[in-house]
Amino acid sequence: MASTASFSPSPQAQGYTCSSRWSKPPKLNHKFLFSSTSNSLFFKPSHSSSTHFPLSLKPPPEPVHIPPLRDSIQDNIVENSMNFQIPMSEFHLITPQESGPRIFIQDPPWIASLFLKGIYKRANQELKLESKEIERRNYNLLRRRQIKAETEAWERMVDEYKDLEKVMREKKLAPNLPYVKALFLGWFEPLREAIAREQKTQQTKKHKAAFAPHIDLLPADKMALIVMHKMMGLVMVGNQDGCVQVVQAAVHIGMAIEQEVRIHSFLEKTKNLQKKKTGVADEDGLSKEKEILRKRVNGLIRRKRLNEVQKLLIKEEMKPWGRDKQAKLGSRLIELLTETAYVQPPLSQLADSPPDVRPAFRHRFKAVAKSPGQKIVKNYGVIECDPLVLTGLDKTAKHMLIPYVPMLVPPKRWKGYDKGGHLFLPSYVMRTHGSRKQVDAMRNISRNQMQKVFEALDMLGSTKWRVNKKVLSVVESIWARGGNIAGLVNREDVPVPDKSPSEDLKEIQEWKWSVRKAKKINQERHSLRCDTELKLSVARKMKDEEGFYYPHNLDFRGRAYPMHPHLNHLSSDLCRGVLEFAEGRPLGKSGLRWLKIHLANLYAGGVEKLSYEGRLAFVDNHIDDIFDSATNPVNGNRWWLTAEDPLQCLAACINLSEALNSPSPHTVISHLPIHQDGSCNGLQHYAALGRDSLEAAAVNLVDGDKPADVYSEIAARVHEIMKRDSNKDPTTSPNALLARILVNQIDRKLVKQTVMTSVYGVTYVGAREQIKRRLEEKGLITDDRLLFTAACYAAKVTLAALGEIFQAARGIMSWLGDCAKVIASENQPVRWTTPLGLPVVQPYCKSERHLIRTSLQVLALQRESSSVDIRKQRTAFPPNFVHSLDGSHMMMTALACRDAGLRFAGVHDSFWTHPCDVDQMNEILREKFVELYSMPILESVSELRPVSLHEIRSHKFRSFSGLFKSNLSGMTCI
Repeated sequence: MASTASFSPSPQAQGYTCSSRWSKPPKLNHKFLFSSTSNSLFFKPSHSSSTHFPLSLKPPPEPVHIPPLRDSIQDNIVENSMNFQIPMSEFHLITPQESGPRIFIQDPPWIASLFLKGIYKRANQELKLESKEIERRNYNLLRRRQIKAETEAWERMVDEYKDLEKVMREKKLAPNLPYVKALFLGWFEPLREAIAREQKTQQTKKHKAAFAPHIDLLPADKMALIVMHKMMGLVMVGNQDGCVQVVQAAVHIGMAIEQEVRIHSFLEKTKNLQKKKTGVADEDGLSKEKEILRKRVNGLIRRKRLNEVQKLLIKEEMKPWGRDKQAKLGSRLIELLTETAYVQPPLSQLADSPPDVRPAFRHRFKAVAKSPGQKIVKNYGVIECDPLVLTGLDKTAKHMLIPYVPMLVPPKRWKGYDKGGHLFLPSYVMRTHGSRKQVDAMRNISRNQMQKVFEALDMLGSTKWRVNKKVLSVVESIWARGGNIAGLVNREDVPVPDKSPSEDLKEIQEWKWSVRKAKKINQERHSLRCDTELKLSVARKMKDEEGFYYPHNLDFRGRAYPMHPHLNHLSSDLCRGVLEFAEGRPLGKSGLRWLKIHLANLYAGGVEKLSYEGRLAFVDNHIDDIFDSATNPVNGNRWWLTAEDPLQCLAACINLSEALNSPSPHTVISHLPIHQDGSCNGLQHYAALGRDSLEAAAVNLVDGDKPADVYSEIAARVHEIMKRDSNKDPTTSPNALLARILVNQIDRKLVKQTVMTSVYGVTYVGAREQIKRRLEEKGLITDDRLLFTAACYAAKVTLAALGEIFQAARGIMSWLGDCAKVIASENQPVRWTTPLGLPVVQPYCKSERHLIRTSLQVLALQRESSSVDIRKQRTAFPPNFVHSLDGSHMMMTALACRDAGLRFAGVHDSFWTHPCDVDQMNEILREKFVELYSMPILESVSELRPVSLHEIRSHKFRSFSGLFKSNLSGMTCI
């Protein structure tokens, strides 16, 4: 007889029960199986019967209401499981046999909720796996592109010029190219053929030239492009009227060739390795990677496999060439360039005269000042660029090849002196500039001691950036209109005055001065235009990328720098304005407040020295200007242009307007970095070293109602001295007239740079030049001689005012200098280890001239001797020591921000993070400052030389007291 299961509701049960004719149902361990095809839930008993009983679930007549998502779907399933009611009539048990046993089912909704929970878990796991797989594929794609960018840049350029040559031959017509590319196209084939002939000649010669072993290490076409690009790059950034010193050009070209030879050699060896391993390639999984490398496109190289290949080839690594070999090879290549590169005016300028074809570069000797502003000149061999080459060069600089570009994938982690950073390009953890002692110190240090330094650099390099397209669009628009606003250089030259027809000697002298000044301005503008074009070219190239990274390394003092030279966050307002974090975070309540404060700080002009409430009120009072700046930056009222940092101010206006226009401002995503800058950071470190409460208050190391402004305080002191001098009799006081001219021009901007650099060892000459530039910007003194004497007087007064206010800092600087003098007098460089374990060796040794004969001329290369420079060791130690301390503080802060989950960027004494994280970062950087100066820093310095501790105590270097531990809230200029 057929057996049917009947269901009846029970008022005592929370779910539904199934009646049974057995008083004691059998014990079953049920397995729940779900069939996606039949939409059925199966109960599989564990006893001997293997019969499956499908339980069909019909859709309920009423839709099931599930509340909105909160933390996760999973939580809501559990939370609503008891309310998941299914009518009894919708359940029926289907049995394949009439005599099958009846099944007792307790609380089906509870079971269903657990079942759905399991489905969610499995689906979530599958989603995570799929997401990881997508991320892995994207990473591999970006990594392939990065490898190609580092290893094939020159080859792609070679192929481009070969294609252009082919077009010219087939169509007998030169393609319409940007100016710099047209020049290169005209020079490429003759230079390539000349290099190829030289390579062949050196192979057959009995008495080979010194450069012979290196000139044929690269194909001639690639070598030709490197020479052209490097020479033009030096011409673009130089300020010597189209001239480049031979020694500088030769070494730069030799270094670039050596770098490319290393990459070329690595790939060639990898091809050979592939041939040897053909038989076992399928077994070890290297076949695909080596095949792609063999085809020179550097496709997919898995991270682990790349390390294995590098280990296999490490025994055959090239030894460094050295400056001699670089200079000799570079000189010969420059000589070939001067023999093959020509230029001629456009046909429209020739009229009926024959074509004026002349060399693009000439080698000659020229009197050049050793450094800008010096009267002592020496004759140097230079490569002079024809004026026609410079014409239009700054407008097409964007077509120059930039081998060091921001990375598309995170940099390799640092593990040693030359292990980390870029994937293939040579990368070194420290910029030693050839100092053997510093290189030896870095190579001999243990990895454990450097671990924190490596981790800090990795943290800085892992910060993902992107281009702010809205700001870049504004910059492009302004630049297309001629620049000259928003900090952009004028794209037009100033006119050079015509010669005066008068024969008056005074007028002729004035004409010569004005011509010299106009030419100097035009040279500076040319260099700035080229620099701007290079920055914009990188921004254009990277603007469509989801994000990019900057590998970082150190200078010898321990300060961190991005390894990309053009577009980076350490650079100008232009770069900082067009860069932002790739990762966005919601503003939150505190973030919106900090965004407003940040905007006020960027506007500056004294606003940044108001209290927080004052700065917030300033922003609220200019809210209409902010909205107008964001919506119509180019053709509106352009309030943002009145800011001290206009492009960064514009970026903040755009972000703030997005937030305020949103119905929920606190939830708006912000990518903008918020800066927390040190208040004259060098003096902050000296105040902490000296435990001087008055100096600490002047630089915001103690709390106050509003930030102290040391620059305004010094400016007020300078104004007071000059006002006193202006009341004196000019016949007895020669400075009286100068004081009367300057007394109304004194402001914080005039003295700021001098005050800032005073603790870093600025000299009187340096202070004079700084103040002279500020006076030139004001434009109230037009006579050059009067400008010079006024700058001399202002520099003396500023340095005197500094000495009056910061006596303790001066005392520490003097003591540190004495320590260095004693050490250097024993012919030893000053060495110390930073609080993070970085070994620092001052590289200042007496240089000795090393003469080498090249194909162009005899070059005098400078190399360090075994004798240290006592004067430089003494004067440089105080600023270098303080730089090593601020570098340590920044890296300590970076590591703590990493541990706290914050995104972080450091610019020496300026710390950047998302608006919502500023409060937390502020707390961290103060804690790390206290931690740094809780260490016995000056006591450790005393161990560098035989000096007793009473000298330290004479400067009142007390232990770090509770004064600073509790009052560091004003440490940053916030």
